[in-house]
Amino acid sequence: MDRDDRLWGYRAVGEHRYREVIGFCYDDFRPGDVFEHRPGRTLGESDNLWMAGFSMNPSPLHIDTEYCAHTPWKRPLMSSLVTFSIVCGMSVRSTSGRALANLGWDKVRLTHPVFAGDTIYAESEILAKRLSQTRPGAGIVSCLTRGLLSTGEVFLTFERSFLVPTRGHETEDHAGY
Repeated sequence: MDRDDRLWGYRAVGEHRYREVIGFCYDDFRPGDVFEHRPGRTLGESDNLWMAGFSMNPSPLHIDTEYCAHTPWKRPLMSSLVTFSIVCGMSVRSTSGRALANLGWDKVRLTHPVFAGDTIYAESEILAKRLSQTRPGAGIVSCLTRGLLSTGEVFLTFERSFLVPTRGHETEDHAGY
């Protein structure tokens, strides 16, 4: 079916029927492109409690208000496992949504404290891409992702690489996407 530009981000799968498109093919990425990831996420105390349980990280720096009253922050810090996971998750829809594999993270930096009640956003800049030497029909894309507070201040950065199919090698049709 012909693409309807008014419905960019969706593909026609029938008469008056559309399916959301997640991510891009290798061919669609261009170094220098920046994707602003929305919606944002307001963090709560429960995010720290859940992550402490999931990750077995019982640090009082994240879950004990009385302990934290005696730290420079005077309140619990949001766990970097929480902020990293959420920011990375925010980026998936428009970066690695069609990924065949996540290849790794590099240069993770925590540059500003984050607390319960803060609203965070993310953005990713495409740094580079190259065709895979070992996987025909796929390419490797690298991006720099930033976590931003609602004030615009950067609190987290990391680089990530992932393997995505080239056009004509997508799995969407086979998987009902």
